[in-house]
Amino acid sequence: MKKKKRIALVAHDQRKKDLLSWVEYNADVLSKHELYATGTTGKIISEACSIDIHRLKSGPLGGDQQLGAMIANGELDMLIFLWDPMTSQPHDVDIKALLRMSVLYNIPVACNRSTADFIISSSLSTEEYDPIIKDYSQYISRET
Repeated sequence: MKKKKRIALVAHDQRKKDLLSWVEYNADVLSKHELYATGTTGKIISEACSIDIHRLKSGPLGGDQQLGAMIANGELDMLIFLWDPMTSQPHDVDIKALLRMSVLYNIPVACNRSTADFIISSSLSTEEYDPIIKDYSQYISRET
């Protein structure tokens, strides 16, 4: 990971205000990074803040899968995903897959504001960092 991180911002409907509040509070730090967001979340952030943000599709329309592909391709460094634990989502499978990709490729992921605060305030968020990626090739060879 380079000093300038590629950060994904995602929030379920009931958590969008929380994420916006977090982005506004951390706007100075976030503006030094490259930001990505799923559709509606990105729209809300870009309308409320003067921060450049790459908008992907809405989560239920494939945005979560786009982010997962970006993680697999080494195109994202962090995921801030404020999800709603009290509401069932029609795309729960996509959400689980996105979180799985974050763990598989060892990128920092925050699912609540406290963890997001710890991640963004860490000195590692503005320094080069080489995450250790587990070799999962043994799992692939079992399937062939």
